[in-house]
Amino acid sequence: MSAVDTFRAAVEARDLPALEPLFAADARFYSPMKFTPFAGRAVIRTVFGVLLTQVFEDFRYTGELIGSAETAAGVDAESHLLVFRAAVGDLQIQGIDLIQLDEQGLIQEFTVMIRPGSALGTVSDKVVAGLVAEGVLPASAGAR
Repeated sequence: MSAVDTFRAAVEARDLPALEPLFAADARFYSPMKFTPFAGRAVIRTVFGVLLTQVFEDFRYTGELIGSAETAAGVDAESHLLVFRAAVGDLQIQGIDLIQLDEQGLIQEFTVMIRPGSALGTVSDKVVAGLVAEGVLPASAGAR
């Protein structure tokens, strides 16, 4: 089973421990908010924990496209675009996860994009609150 197949199954099962070994040690996570990318397995695990346990409800993948795309480092990488649906409170949202693999087949870059844009504020507020609670962001980040 590939890292992407294992990733998809772990996310849908909300099996957070199964996610960590799928990421390269220097993996980068690009959130739907305008944050500096999160880097490293431990931080990415925390971000996923917030997204899957505090933000997204009724999360499921509904499609996949496979190809190649350039990473932020300018390297062509095997890429998987996973389409998802989820609920955030009363909002039904759609989005995509862009997963780019390194030469060893581990996840090097992971980007979440959400549609519609109107859901982004709700998702952002919940993610920021969760990351402040987990100590990833300072308490001042939650003040808006």
